[in-house]
Parts: sequence; structure tokens; C-alpha cells
Amino acid sequence: MAYEQNRLDTRGYGPIGGALSAAARNRVLRNTYWLLALSMVPTVLGAWIGVQTGFSLFAGSPFMGLVVFLGVAFGFFFAIERFKNSAIGVALLLGFTFFMGLMLSRLLGAVLGFSNGSSLVMTAFGGTAAIFAVMATVATVSRRDFSGMGKWLFIGFMVVFVAAIANIWLQMPALTLTVSTLAVLIFSAFILYDLQRVVNGGETNYVTATLSVYLSLYNVFANLLMLLGVLGGERD
Repeated sequence: MAYEQNRLDTRGYGPIGGALSAAARNRVLRNTYWLLALSMVPTVLGAWIGVQTGFSLFAGSPFMGLVVFLGVAFGFFFAIERFKNSAIGVALLLGFTFFMGLMLSRLLGAVLGFSNGSSLVMTAFGGTAAIFAVMATVATVSRRDFSGMGKWLFIGFMVVFVAAIANIWLQMPALTLTVSTLAVLIFSAFILYDLQRVVNGGETNYVTATLSVYLSLYNVFANLLMLLGVLGGERD
């Protein structure tokens, strides 16, 4: 796809036009990696606070918890998109990652309740890091165009999303394993897809690029942790 020539915003948050030079694309990719690394700090902080306080949106009514979660999440998405070309967008993104850390705390607390919980968390973290490293390398060096995956990944995401919501009430172990396995595969592919869009100039704002990759990493980690907890959790 051809893009119009453009120039970067002097504040460095994103482009004013369409296509980017190779140097500008590398800058967006580099800033995406830096902001992605920074986003781990509020995520860990939110998860730690959530575990310590026993935070859970779903402790009372699962339906209301889901409504609140989606409302807050989409509120952040709208605000981040609105302010993506300013420092406010960065602050909103970091606030969102703190919220997602809180949401992760229930799963973390459950896994840490196993005698081998700490090792399971580290294994999930290492697995996520390895997946990211592989996908980032492929996105950077491969000459193959992965843009055609977008439609199929979205369809796969919707299937997993609906199944995951249904399983909040169904509580079927087999469905949990199936959803988590598919989620790891789909969101791993999303990492490749989103990073290649940055490399090729399809995504020209590092705030929104970071948001996309963060969500994929988050889901890979959470679902790996779910699988490890179900299949490898040990009680005292």
C-alpha cells in the first residue's frame, strides 16, 4: 500500500501525514519498545496492589463486573485515541496498564496460592518474553507480508472473546483450556501483525502501537499463566 509523504510532529508523538521514511519508522518502533517496557511498571504495581488487597471486579456479580470492566477499558481506549499525539495519551496509556494490572491480580493470586505458584508465574513470564522476542524478530527481518492475517485474527479474537465471556458463567474446565490455548496462539500472531505494521509504516503513532502490542502481550501472559495453573498447579 502506498502512503502519502509526511513529516513528524515536532513533539515526537506521531506523524502528521501518512507514510514515514525508514528512519522515522525506526523511531516509531524504538519509541514503541521503550513505552512498552515502561508500561510494565504500572502493570506490576497494579497487580501487586490487587493481590495485596484481594481486588476483584467479579467477586459480586460477574455480569456487573464485566460491564464495569468493558466500560473502563473502552473509556481508556477512546481517551488514548483522542490524545495519542500528546503527553496526555502517554499518561492515559500508563493509567490503563495500571488498571489492567489490577485486573490480572485475581488470576495471579490464585496461581500464587499453589506451592509452585512463583515458578509458574516466572515460567509464564519467560514464555511470554520468548514469544515476543520471536515475533519481534520475524516482524523486523521477514520479507513476507502478514497484513492479510488481520481479518482472520479479528474473527479468531471475537470467537475467543465470546467463549471466554460465556465461560464466566459456564465454568467448564475443558472450555477454559481451549480458550486459553487459542488465545495464546491468536495474540502471539497479533504481536507479529502489529509490529510489522509499525515496521512497514502502517502504524505511525507509537502510543497506539504500544497499546496494541501491550494488549497482545498481556493476553499471552494471562492465558499462559491460566494454562500453567490448571495443568501444573501443585497443592501442599
